[in-house]
Amino acid sequence: MTAAADSFAFTAENGRLAAAHVARYPAGRQASAVLPLLDLAQRQCGGWLPRAAMDHVADMLDMAPIRVYEIVSFYEMFHDSPRGRHELRVCTTTPCWLRGSAGIVSALEDELGCATGQTSEDGLFSLSEFECLGACVNAPIVWIDDDYYEDVDPEGARELVRTIRKGGAPTPGSMAGRQASAPEGGPTTLAGATGKTPQC
Repeated sequence: MTAAADSFAFTAENGRLAAAHVARYPAGRQASAVLPLLDLAQRQCGGWLPRAAMDHVADMLDMAPIRVYEIVSFYEMFHDSPRGRHELRVCTTTPCWLRGSAGIVSALEDELGCATGQTSEDGLFSLSEFECLGACVNAPIVWIDDDYYEDVDPEGARELVRTIRKGGAPTPGSMAGRQASAPEGGPTTLAGATGKTPQC
């Protein structure tokens, strides 16, 4: 769907998924499915929600369109204007900032050739700052599309962009080899009598 599109309908597959979401709620409560339906519509539209898509969701759920517009304007995950193909968000809340997220933002602005809040000229990336991604122990965090990249440094952030530009799919998780949320040197508790750390 393009920015100029003035009509919207779910694809057959997305229509089935939307119906399954709606069916989870009792009669008269179908508006509870608004978030997953908006997510489906946004993915189908290439990362944003034109008014036609919002109106379609409102009609499906028997909601006043203004209620759907309010939801889209409230939640950070929804966009009412075109975006890049990939959403690239850098957490800049205190724990990530203390571990160098400001340097990551600068590196990404340089790598992408655009400022925070803008989309790269090639249309691949929209760059934004984000408040707390909830993974502070593995700070700093970069969130790309549906995946978290943890323990990121400026050069690692550049490499993520370069990999995606080449058509690759970076492996989510720690870029420093950290196991889950264990300390950087590895787990330090629950060691057995042998001194070996049990595997989780």
